[in-house]
Amino acid sequence: MLTWAVIFLIIAIVAGFLGFGGVANVASQIAKVLFFLFLILFVISLVYSFLPPHVPVPPSISPPTPSGY
Repeated sequence: MLTWAVIFLIIAIVAGFLGFGGVANVASQIAKVLFFLFLILFVISLVYSFLPPHVPVPPSISPPTPSGY
């Protein structure tokens, strides 16, 4: 996803140099949205990496019942 943000940023820079204001604005807005979305996902994954891992509770083991009853 960060790759798409960089691609749209490059498109915005090239369009800005060539004088295409509308295209540059749209591409820069898309790059900003993708960058902030990536940043939010990064922060969420960073927070989850500091949480302790979830250890499942083993089921209670009942003693085997003798067969024939």
